[in-house]
Amino acid sequence: MPSKHLSTGQLGENIACHYLKKKGYTIVARNYTNSEGVRLGEIDIIALYKGRIVFVEVKTRIERYTEELPPEANINRDKLRKLTRIANVYLRSTRQQDKAYGFDAISVLINETDGKARIRHLPDIFL
Repeated sequence: MPSKHLSTGQLGENIACHYLKKKGYTIVARNYTNSEGVRLGEIDIIALYKGRIVFVEVKTRIERYTEELPPEANINRDKLRKLTRIANVYLRSTRQQDKAYGFDAISVLINETDGKARIRHLPDIFL
């Protein structure tokens, strides 16, 4: 269960970072937002994996007894459009437009009873 000091989203992002590191990803940034102009949104995690930049959207839910939609069901067309815009800002601001990149999603479902997390990694969500 989330502690009083961490929101459910922050807990999910911490779990996702730990998972990605175990899979060989290098975490470059967390909660990236553009610093100039109109705020375009936020990228939860930016990582490197096998020479490729990976922009990761993390969705977390507390699993209760009722049947619910999976966390990743909240990644809609509008969210994907915002991710693309903020990713392009990141690539331009870090002068990495020529690097290979992609978008992944990580779904974290935390059991309300025992606090254990189930993780689902959805690579290349734009394919």
